[in-house]
Amino acid sequence: MARGPSYKVPFKRRRQGKTNYYKRYRMVKSGQRIRAVVRKTNSYIIVQIVEFAPRGDITRVAVHSRALSKFGWRGDYDNTPAAYLTGLVAGLTSVKIGITKAVPDIGLHRPVNECCVFAAIKGLRDAGVEVPASEEVLPPESRIRGEHIASYASMLAAESEEKLRRLFSRYFERGLDPRKLPEHFDEVKEKIVKTFTSSASTGGE
Repeated sequence: MARGPSYKVPFKRRRQGKTNYYKRYRMVKSGQRIRAVVRKTNSYIIVQIVEFAPRGDITRVAVHSRALSKFGWRGDYDNTPAAYLTGLVAGLTSVKIGITKAVPDIGLHRPVNECCVFAAIKGLRDAGVEVPASEEVLPPESRIRGEHIASYASMLAAESEEKLRRLFSRYFERGLDPRKLPEHFDEVKEKIVKTFTSSASTGGE
C-alpha cells in the first residue's frame, strides 16, 4: 500500500470504482450540463440522464434493466441486447421530457469497442438523444439483436441438448429458447417503441 507524507487517499467513490473525478472535472469545465450515465454491474445495466447542479447532481431519468420485464423481456439483464433496450427506454423517456442531448459518461468502464455500455449509448441515440460516440465503438445490429448468443446456443445444441439447457437454464426457466433471442429482441423492442408512441399520442404519462 502506498504511504508517505505526500500520499493522498483517493476519494471514497474513486476507491470503490464508482466515479472518475478527473473525467467529471473535464465534463464540468466543458459546459455540458447533461450526462448520459451508463453503468454495468455483474447482473444488470443501469442508464441515467443526470444534470449537473451546484448543490448536487439531479437525476432526470433512471432506468434499470430489470424494468425490461414490464415489456416482456425474458433474456438476461446484463447482456448486449438488454443494454441496448435499457438505453432505448431511457432515451425515449428523456425525449418525452425534452432532453435530446447528453455527453456520455461510462465512469471507470474500459471503452472496449462494441461492449455493453456502447450498446446502451446506441439505444439512447436510436431513441432520439444525441450522444457523441464514434461509429466504430457501437455494436453492429447483429450483436444488438443477440445473434451471437443465438449462434452460441445453436452450437451447444448441436453438441448436447443437455449442455444447452444447463448453460442457458435461466432462459429456459423464463420460457425462452436462447436460439430465438433475436426474434424475441425484435418483439420487445417493437413493444417498447409502441408503448412510448401511444403514450405520446394520447398525452399520457
